[in-house]
Amino acid sequence: MALDLKKFFISNQHCNKIISDDYMFIEFNCPIEMENFKLWTEIPFLAYIVSGRKDWTTLNKTYCLKEGDAVFVRKGVFKTKQYFEENYCSLLFFITDDFIRRFCKEHHEALPKTSADFLENQIYKINVNDPLSSLFLTVFNYLKAGKEIPKGLVEMKFKELLFNITIDPLNRELVALFNSIQQVEKTNLNDVMIKNFQSDLTLEEYARLCGRSLSTFKRDFQNHFKETPGKWLNNKRLEYAKMLLQNQDLNINDVCWESGFKNTSHFNSAFKNKYKLPPNQFRKEHYNL
Repeated sequence: MALDLKKFFISNQHCNKIISDDYMFIEFNCPIEMENFKLWTEIPFLAYIVSGRKDWTTLNKTYCLKEGDAVFVRKGVFKTKQYFEENYCSLLFFITDDFIRRFCKEHHEALPKTSADFLENQIYKINVNDPLSSLFLTVFNYLKAGKEIPKGLVEMKFKELLFNITIDPLNRELVALFNSIQQVEKTNLNDVMIKNFQSDLTLEEYARLCGRSLSTFKRDFQNHFKETPGKWLNNKRLEYAKMLLQNQDLNINDVCWESGFKNTSHFNSAFKNKYKLPPNQFRKEHYNL
C-alpha cells in the first residue's frame, strides 16, 4: 500500500514543519526502516536534498538525487530507495495548484513564455544555482530554529523560491508545467489515471489525486472513459501485467504487485478470466519463458 505523504507529515511529531492552507514546509530526516517505500501525494512539492542520497522512481524513469539536488514532484505515485552511507535529510515544500495559479497570474509578465512540450514527466529536475541554494538553506535554518515564522514571511519565501526557479532558462520544462497549471482549473483526470493506474490506491484516494469528491470523480470518470473506474482499472492493470510477463526477471508475484493488484489469487483469477490462461501458462505459451 502506498503511503499518503500529506497525512504522514501532518501526523508526524518528529519533523519540523510549517502548515497553512496552500503550502507546507517540512524538514524530513528519513528513518532507516524506510529504505524502500511507495509514496503518493495529492499536492505537488519541491524537494531539496540537504544530505544523503535517495533514488526516486516513477513509472518510466529513476532519478538519483544527492546532496544539493532539487526536484519538483507532481501529484501522483512514486517509489524511493535510500542509501545509508550518509544520513538523509531533505526539505519538502508542498505547494497547491491554486498557489501556483495565483503566482503565475500575479507575475505573468515576468514569467518566460514556454511551449507545452514538456508535460509528460512526473518529476522535474531543478537547476540549483548559488542564489537558489542559499534560499533553500535560509529556509532550512528557519525550521531548525524552531520558532514560529510569520505567515507573510513564509509566503514571501515560497514566491522567492518560485521566482528563482522560473527565471532560470535551464528550468524551462518546469515553467511550461506551471503555465499549464495556470490555464487549467481542474486537474486532468486522464493524465492522472494513465500515469497512476498501476498503483494500489482506493477510489477515494484516486478522487483526491484528481482534485475531486468521490461522487464527482465517478461521474467525470464515466463521462470521459465510458466505463466505471473499477472496470477500467482492472483492464489497464491486466494489460500492463501482460506486458510485464515478457520480463523474465520478474516472477508472478512481482508482476502482480507491479501492476497494482493486492494479492496473487485475485490477480491469477482476473488474468485467466480476461486472457483464458493463468499468468504462468500464458507466459510459457506466448513468450516461451
